[in-house]
Amino acid sequence: MISLEQAHQFIEKRLAEIRFPEEPSNLYKPVQYILSNGGKRIRPSLVLMGANVFTDDLTPALNPAIAIEIFHNFTLLHDDLMDNSLMRRGRDTVHVKWGSNVAILSGDVMSILANQYIADVSNEILDQVLEVFNQTALKVCEGQMMDMEFEDRIDVSVDEYIHMIELKTSVLIAASLQIGALVGGASEKQAFELYEYGRLLGIAFQLQDDLLDSYGDSKTFGKKIGNDILTNKKTFLMISALENAGPEDQKELRLWLEKKQYDPVQKIREIKKIFDNCRIRELTTTKINDYFRSSLDKLNKINVEDQRKSVLRDFANTLMKREM
Repeated sequence: MISLEQAHQFIEKRLAEIRFPEEPSNLYKPVQYILSNGGKRIRPSLVLMGANVFTDDLTPALNPAIAIEIFHNFTLLHDDLMDNSLMRRGRDTVHVKWGSNVAILSGDVMSILANQYIADVSNEILDQVLEVFNQTALKVCEGQMMDMEFEDRIDVSVDEYIHMIELKTSVLIAASLQIGALVGGASEKQAFELYEYGRLLGIAFQLQDDLLDSYGDSKTFGKKIGNDILTNKKTFLMISALENAGPEDQKELRLWLEKKQYDPVQKIREIKKIFDNCRIRELTTTKINDYFRSSLDKLNKINVEDQRKSVLRDFANTLMKREM
């Protein structure tokens, strides 16, 4: 069975083989730039791993995997533009390097390329694969819009938040596995069970990301701790605190969310105190474990040899064991 590391190597090799037109150079250079910017390549690797649950021939899954990686980076390009982010993976973002108009056009090209690569499957499954891919692309856009709308709301519910992260983050992980499964010869039922495994695991992963942003170790997490708090991001932790805090903590939390001038260290410290008073860390951990166990239940139900599912089970365990 193919490991995540081996799948990553296959993806890197295939990406290196792609040759873009030389002209107009300012249209295609940004595409090459963002695709060569590294990253974990988890989503395209999951296409290969999803296929590998049902077949040992991974060649037909390579181009659909590349489609997923191009599409994912297209969404990152537009996210950076909307957020006016200056850096991505240690390098200037595309709009910083080439300007906003070029970033939009190059993103359009990436969307088109993703559709070309995803269509490189057998005619027997073409309609199914395109349906999964296109519906997923729409859902990612819906999730991004919901996330933007949450910035101006104080009344976001936990259910709304879970739905948002499912759309924005989880469905692409799930679709990667489902498309891989279809290419690998799975039945529609088996492919959907693998989708559900990925969907539930993706939600658990994002909730864990929320938790690590407030309670992680910056050295192992790889990001500054407390950024979600400083930006008033409506994460599971913040929403749960707003719903569960007592009157005094509720009042103080809302004051911190309204403040325009503050000491960042103090804001993180005081809001985490409110989190602790509400046992938000424990509440979040319970929710993560619930989604994680549900994802493994879906994986266990897939009717193939257990050995063929072992890599995905190991992947899930590794994902959930990121250090605090």
